[in-house]
Amino acid sequence: MSYILNLMPNGLSLALMNFDELLVKFKNDPRTAKILDTIAESQKHLHLQGLTGSAGAFIAETIFRKSRNSHVFVLEDSISAAYFHNDLVNLIENKDIFFFPDSFKKSGHIHELNAGNVQLRTEAINRITNPTTKAELIVTYPEALFEKVVKKQVLHKNTLKVGLKEKLDVDFAIELLVEYGFDRTDFVFEPGQFSVRGDIIDVYSFANEFPYRIELFDDEVESIRTFDPISQYSQKKIERITIVPNVQTHFSSDEKTSFFDILTPRTCIWVKDINYMVEVLDANMQTALGIQSDFSDSIEHSENPFLQEDPRAAFETPTQVLQAMKKFNIVEFGEKKYFKDSYTIQYNQTPQTAFNKNFDLLIADLNKHENNKLENIMFAENPKQIERFYHIFEDLKAEVNFCPINKSIHAGFIDSDLGLAIYTDHQIFNRYHKYKIRQGYSKDKALILKTLNELQPGDFVTHIDHGVGTYSGLEKIEVAGKLQEMVRIIYANSDLLYVGINSLHKIAKFSGKDGQQPRLNKLGTDTWDKLKSKTKRQIKDIAADLIKLYAKRKAQKGHAFPPDNYLQNELEASFIYEDTPDQETATLDFKKDMESEMPMDRLICGDVGFGKTEVAMRAAFKAVCDSKQVAVLVPTTILAFQHFETFKERFADFPVNIDYINRFKSAGQKTKTIKEVAEGKIDILIGTHGIVSKKIKFKDLGLLIVDEEQKFGVGVKDKLKEMKANVDTLTLTATPIPRTMQFSLMGARDLSVIKTAPPNRQPVTTEIHAFNPELVKEAIEFEVYRGGQVFFVHHKVKDLADLKTMIHRLLPDIDVGIAHGQLEGHELERAMKDFVNRKFDVLLSTNIIETGLDIPNANTIIINNAHMFGLSDLHQLRGRVGRSNKKAFCYLFAPPMSTLSRESRMRLKTIEEFAELGSGFNIAMRDLDIRGAGNLLGGEQSGFISEIGFETYHKILDEAITELKETEFKELYKEELKEKRNFVRDCQIDTDLEMLIPDNYINTVSERLVIYTDLNNSKNEEELAIFSEHLQDRFGELPKQVLELFNGMRLKWLATSLGMERVIAKNGKMSCYFIQNQQSAFYQTDIFGKIIQFVQEHPKHAQLKQTNKYLILSFQDVKSMQQAKERLGEIEEFVYL
Repeated sequence: MSYILNLMPNGLSLALMNFDELLVKFKNDPRTAKILDTIAESQKHLHLQGLTGSAGAFIAETIFRKSRNSHVFVLEDSISAAYFHNDLVNLIENKDIFFFPDSFKKSGHIHELNAGNVQLRTEAINRITNPTTKAELIVTYPEALFEKVVKKQVLHKNTLKVGLKEKLDVDFAIELLVEYGFDRTDFVFEPGQFSVRGDIIDVYSFANEFPYRIELFDDEVESIRTFDPISQYSQKKIERITIVPNVQTHFSSDEKTSFFDILTPRTCIWVKDINYMVEVLDANMQTALGIQSDFSDSIEHSENPFLQEDPRAAFETPTQVLQAMKKFNIVEFGEKKYFKDSYTIQYNQTPQTAFNKNFDLLIADLNKHENNKLENIMFAENPKQIERFYHIFEDLKAEVNFCPINKSIHAGFIDSDLGLAIYTDHQIFNRYHKYKIRQGYSKDKALILKTLNELQPGDFVTHIDHGVGTYSGLEKIEVAGKLQEMVRIIYANSDLLYVGINSLHKIAKFSGKDGQQPRLNKLGTDTWDKLKSKTKRQIKDIAADLIKLYAKRKAQKGHAFPPDNYLQNELEASFIYEDTPDQETATLDFKKDMESEMPMDRLICGDVGFGKTEVAMRAAFKAVCDSKQVAVLVPTTILAFQHFETFKERFADFPVNIDYINRFKSAGQKTKTIKEVAEGKIDILIGTHGIVSKKIKFKDLGLLIVDEEQKFGVGVKDKLKEMKANVDTLTLTATPIPRTMQFSLMGARDLSVIKTAPPNRQPVTTEIHAFNPELVKEAIEFEVYRGGQVFFVHHKVKDLADLKTMIHRLLPDIDVGIAHGQLEGHELERAMKDFVNRKFDVLLSTNIIETGLDIPNANTIIINNAHMFGLSDLHQLRGRVGRSNKKAFCYLFAPPMSTLSRESRMRLKTIEEFAELGSGFNIAMRDLDIRGAGNLLGGEQSGFISEIGFETYHKILDEAITELKETEFKELYKEELKEKRNFVRDCQIDTDLEMLIPDNYINTVSERLVIYTDLNNSKNEEELAIFSEHLQDRFGELPKQVLELFNGMRLKWLATSLGMERVIAKNGKMSCYFIQNQQSAFYQTDIFGKIIQFVQEHPKHAQLKQTNKYLILSFQDVKSMQQAKERLGEIEEFVYL
């Protein structure tokens, strides 16, 4: 539903129409009745002429609601179909609308199957053959109709149906699933897998988005739930399910038929362009025949069913498709009609006007429509966009009427007959509009995310007290006749260390720089302790400097900027992408800083392409709106030129004067620029370190933006410190800093971390191939002929000239430039500048382009010998493309996968799997985080990180900063210290009680370790309850040893809150050791006083004993963790009453 306000300030009023009333207009249209009358008969042909924008979806919605028949929509291609599908999803609520794609990664390329697409196809086929509602809606395109589908009766025979309270024999289920071609695995990640754990069967049907978890009581189905394949946690309960095998690979061609043969007779077929459909089907058949002959030698080894039989048997010819279609009513809704006998219904529609962010044009258009008695309707997915429209119209004092509807459609249109002018916000702001089609889960994707954090034997680990060793698995050890499970770590000279599962938080998977192997430590030496204290000392020095600067700035007074005006709103609304939550937060952060009197010094970190520059431009614009000047400092001349181009383009519609200074400018030009800066004629000046020199005098500098501060020398940094004292400063860095580290540094540096990828950014299509000159030719030709440019990256400088010759031989008309680090500075910059200015079509370079160059016109990157690059390098290189509205491509050339090392295969697979920015880049982020931390805290820190591992470095950083806050700077942080005071950071539990996960409960070692680690990370009772629920959900009822483990965690929390560093529960006794440092402030607290009081009042319960090092509280007769927890619980209750 849209939300409506009746009257806005300054006469901005809104027409009172809501979404339902809009749909009623289409329902009451006389043309709708004609369509319904025609399709009520059988085998009729109808042509809807003159439709434009998303009008087809509105009409389809009305016809579906009125006719209650099934409808199939055939669009021109997969992208048009995806947008049409999204329109229907937004217009028809609470109805499953199926997307029916082709089975391949690339249309017509029958040798490469796409598992996600196969799943979507199966889901649609299953719903058609086993309907749960009266009518279905299916959106598809010609390539999907090219493939045959399994016959109805065959699918019925091969479907397993399971319902609540029904009988199900586990052995029978296993046998049937194996017969259906399902694989038995430990855990279920992708369609076609099942697992059995006691009374729980997990199975991933090909016909459902999520896998099912069936829980049995004896042989009766007690519960059925869907679960998330990544987290493995249950989502919702259901009563009945159908389990369907892979309809593409499990059946032969004689068990298949045309897609149209499985539809119900009353189905109506809508086609956008039948002539085009016939051409596509014909071309696909030719491609399939060609590929089949290319692969004929390797067919017997192929698991791909499409390569094992003649394409003419596996696929449909255009004639067959048309014959099968003719049995149904056909509605053509494109410009041209195919059937001569079609009855034509005329629509009088025109597309939404292109405004190119010009609000005067938009206002004129809205008023023109109103004068012509048309109702203006504004569709926007994000309510924020609607708010922005209000602000802009109000600030421009425009009196316009429009009705906002908080939904997304792909394209606006004007229908004079219905009296409607329908607009979309993304077209007004010239934004890319992203469609959402569900991507299936793939094993690779799930396993990559899983192995990211999972320890495998042979992995390096860091123990906070003993240093770097090699993880060697879990081992069961008998302690006083009770079994315990320990983690075994091997150190130098094959020394062994056993770590109890209560101390797992002390171990972290070692993550250093990409591919670097650490040195193993020796047990029993002080080398590790020395390295730790040296690291801590250095961190303390750096952190103390940061805190001092922070305190000094707090005492200074700067300029307080006023709140935003309408120009600021207009600028932000016209951003081509939708803001990410992180971008929004960063924008609010800098505005709060700029509007306060204290000078701003904020660091914005974020990965390539995550929108840092946009945030900086908004800050610059805010300063200019208050008649202040802005200096933008960048590390290289080419970046100065590039930022100038970016700023100029972004502020093209606003009254902002921008200039830049670099060594490409003549002396005369520089003098003129310097003079204009001094006179205040230039609002934003962009340049390298020269702009902080004494020569340049700003008339009224209000904001300094520094890009990649770590790349400047000490001299520049010192000048920056002087400037920062009273001018607002915003620093940008492309190496991201982990969010957790951001919290560690709170109160030492103002940080905004942009860690979420733009939501409506197109994913970069990524493909791995062996080097192939023909493919190089095809990729370059495609990009250049659509007006774009290409990056070609190769790791060796000496080969670049040969590659240039090869490209010239393949494509004589293409201009190729070369760039690499061995060129003189000015030559390199000239090459880059020429590429920016489009003098070259292809830039051949080493990975020198990985940072900084942002060329929206370059949307294809070819990376040769991709296996030679690290994951973060590949990620950053790919981030160079896909930065505009155009579809982008990344081709990775590498030797055949079978010849590569496991690490190289994993890297390439990861990059290919995670084409969208975001989730998967937790992986590349690991390496980038390490670089980021090194940059933030000084270069030498990178060395420490690669010696001790990132996680451990992070723990030491936390400790160091907490210590500084509690000692040297306690005055500055007294408020913070009042709120939280933990005297003990960690308590060690040693016991001979049986606390472990039995093998018969979880039999996979790696999974047990993950569960132990997750349990160790639980911080309170609430988290433990969620953990317990998840464990029962996945593995069934909890054994008593696991319940003891939980009590061990509770004991640890209690002991920590009572100031105990160690608890030993052995031989029926429990000894609790208080803080070793006898000068600790803990001994002056009420908590300690109350503990002493408790012991005095209950001498039979507990005894206190003082040794040389420790004060020990001991208890007798403690035979379980439950009892241990209860004993300390009594004290806690007494202390905190």
